[in-house]
Amino acid sequence: MPSTHNKDKPWDVPTIDKWHEPEFKQEDNNSGQPFTEESSFATLFPKYREAYLRQVWGDVTRTLEKKGIACVLDLVEGSMTVKTTLKTYDPAAILKARDLIKLLARSVPYPQAVKILEDDAMACDVIKIGNLVGNKERFIKRRQRILGPNGNTLRALELLTQCYILVQGNTVAVMGGYKGLKEVRRVVEDCMGNVHPIYHIKELMIKRELAKNPELANESWDRFLPHFKKRNVQRRKPKVVKEKKPYTPFPPPQQPRQIDLQMDSGEYFLSKREKSQQADGKRREQREERKEERKKEREKDFVPPKEENETKKHKRKHKRRADEP
Repeated sequence: MPSTHNKDKPWDVPTIDKWHEPEFKQEDNNSGQPFTEESSFATLFPKYREAYLRQVWGDVTRTLEKKGIACVLDLVEGSMTVKTTLKTYDPAAILKARDLIKLLARSVPYPQAVKILEDDAMACDVIKIGNLVGNKERFIKRRQRILGPNGNTLRALELLTQCYILVQGNTVAVMGGYKGLKEVRRVVEDCMGNVHPIYHIKELMIKRELAKNPELANESWDRFLPHFKKRNVQRRKPKVVKEKKPYTPFPPPQQPRQIDLQMDSGEYFLSKREKSQQADGKRREQREERKEERKKEREKDFVPPKEENETKKHKRKHKRRADEP
């Protein structure tokens, strides 16, 4: 069942674009003076990302220089740092640069991550899913549900929400519009809470079709949306049910040793030659038993079945004899 606290707000309508950000140019900074304080952000990245970051860091530096942002790649500590300079004119540039290095650390490729610097209501969200499920095997299964077979579920979510989604390790990196980010976060968190994403995909598809109808713009869509109930699926009972033994405070009796058993049977006092002859005799008997069983199984195919006509004739004869005076 989808969560109820993340309902759409009344002002979430396509006619009002409250997230539109006009492009901020250098002429818009009326003072023309640098910032009084230096702002900086740093983030760590895993070891396996080091080779890729070294490869694309030149492009990252040139892109951020256009915005007046300086960046440092520290391979010793495994961190990336961005900070404002005297040439920085856009106050929001440092926040977008922070999001850029955050996405690069979470394995988002540079051509996709650099889109966060554009002024077109592009936002990002890194959803932490590592601490939502305690069992590791269960966590891996539920994370795989987000991807789906051959990545089909993930592709469907990207098309319906108009967002870029990347599942990597214990996080899910998302890039897109603000409304799409909200829907993706709801789907991911519910999926880790054992709600399959296909339910949300059905709901999103219905909403997309309803949005095309202008007559339903001011009506509630609850009657069209599916309501999935939680069901308790009964698990199969084990075939062999172990009976509980009555509790006794006394320990079980001491079991005899193998030597004691051999002494009772007389095997202990036999010579090596006699023991080997006895073992050969047992093997021979087992071999003969198996041979007889195989022979019976083979002969089953050659046993003729009983014919129905003969049985009917036999019954008729018995009936005539019974009827005779």
